[in-house]
Amino acid sequence: MVVVSEARSNRKKAEILAVSFSLLMAMILLGLILFLYIWKKKKLKLQDEFELPMFQLSTITRATNNFSVNNKLGEGGFGPVYKGVLEEGQEIAVKRLSRTSMQGLDEFKNEVIYIAKLQHRNLVRLLGCYIQREEKMLIYEYMPNKSLDSYIFDQTKSRSLDWTKRYDIINGIARGLLYLHQDSRLRIIHRDLKASNVLLDTDMNPKISDFGMARSVAGNEMGAKTCNVVGTHGYMSPEYAVDGIFSVKSDVFSFGVLLLEIVSSKRNRGFVHEDHNLNLIGHAWKLYKEDRSLELIDEQLADSCHVSQVLRSIEVGLLCVQQWPEDRPNMSSVVQMLGNENLLPEAKEPGFFMERKVREAENSGLQTGSSKNGVTITLLEPR
Repeated sequence: MVVVSEARSNRKKAEILAVSFSLLMAMILLGLILFLYIWKKKKLKLQDEFELPMFQLSTITRATNNFSVNNKLGEGGFGPVYKGVLEEGQEIAVKRLSRTSMQGLDEFKNEVIYIAKLQHRNLVRLLGCYIQREEKMLIYEYMPNKSLDSYIFDQTKSRSLDWTKRYDIINGIARGLLYLHQDSRLRIIHRDLKASNVLLDTDMNPKISDFGMARSVAGNEMGAKTCNVVGTHGYMSPEYAVDGIFSVKSDVFSFGVLLLEIVSSKRNRGFVHEDHNLNLIGHAWKLYKEDRSLELIDEQLADSCHVSQVLRSIEVGLLCVQQWPEDRPNMSSVVQMLGNENLLPEAKEPGFFMERKVREAENSGLQTGSSKNGVTITLLEPR
């Protein structure tokens, strides 16, 4: 009887184990099916919501020659960027999210959320994306002439940009920003407008790119405040750099800096002049006060420049970099000021320029002379 009882007990245990195992496997299978369903639904939702085509990995791999080093265009906080050619011959630029970059993940989301909804001739066009677990990529139209900074800050290349072309680039950037601030479905504040984020197409038309730092504001709101100040020194407005307040007017400030850089072929940050220690904004303001603004222009443009356009552009740039946001024009006014001959308001002192104070080494007898550079950031109040 004991043997029979033990056999029945063992058989019952085996049956319970078998049923439990079957239930466990069924639950795992059900969970897997549910996961795949939700993942696929999210993927389709992303595609439907942003009307964004999804590329196949095999297509991107062939186009970039398996992400060849020879096809690499550069690398930023997002990750590496590769040139590619699709089978039909269309050239593309592929941004591949670095798997170790949390900043890149945030930028990826921003790019998809904002630029996928934007269509303007002066904004770079997003063609599609690839999303598969940890692998995320964005596919853009390819800009054969690369970025604006590769031209205006290069003594050789800058010669190919005469004044007419630079003036067209200035106006194109202004129209692109106007679209972001006023005419797009969302009011977008770029927050990182600079020469390297303006790309040039085959005909040297400018296209604003890199919306990884961008933010949108709702309704009639013009800005917001953040504790996470991002952007590029030399282009940030005072209220944003110091207090984290960003708005359409902080973009206007960045545009003003960029305009002065296009005119002069000099960087605002790191600008050096033999007669003073001001940066580019301070130098432009000094010349403006002394009625010598034409001296700001790149010497290589002397033969091609239209004096009235140059002077107007410089003054518009100075209006854009005034200290107080309310004193700066909006981009609608900027576009109008650049496009007509009406009298411009007088510019007030710029609000955020650096004056470097250089201290010579006390011991001049040392063969390897040294100096210490101190940087003073000056917030000037308008008179």
